[in-house]
Amino acid sequence: MMSCVGTLVTIHLPPGSPSTGLPWVITIGSLGDREDWDPVVCGPYERDHAIALARAVVADDDLMAVVEPMLPLDGADAIRKEIEATRAMAEDDTAPGDELLAEQGIGGPPPPTPAPSEVHEGWRRIAARLTR
Repeated sequence: MMSCVGTLVTIHLPPGSPSTGLPWVITIGSLGDREDWDPVVCGPYERDHAIALARAVVADDDLMAVVEPMLPLDGADAIRKEIEATRAMAEDDTAPGDELLAEQGIGGPPPPTPAPSEVHEGWRRIAARLTR
């Protein structure tokens, strides 16, 4: 009997990071070259919901989930400014980089998977933050 083991990859954020409050998306795809299908991108979710949902999906399947923040930028100029800022940080060797955290085997007790009603409430909170 073959055991399925998924992988979850996300950014490790320092406590109090403003990125925690952003909407987050999950991209789920095949782990390795065994299957040929387009990744599934879903969200937005609150960060804790995204991580819990991704862990629940990949825990028993050979899938990879990438959980990352989504930047709600409102135009091409805002996107260009974000690209410039990101490029500048990449050129600055002294700037701390985001750490990627990968979990293989999804060991330890998983966080509780949010119920659809909890996800819907999270969407309402995200919408409220985005429309301020």
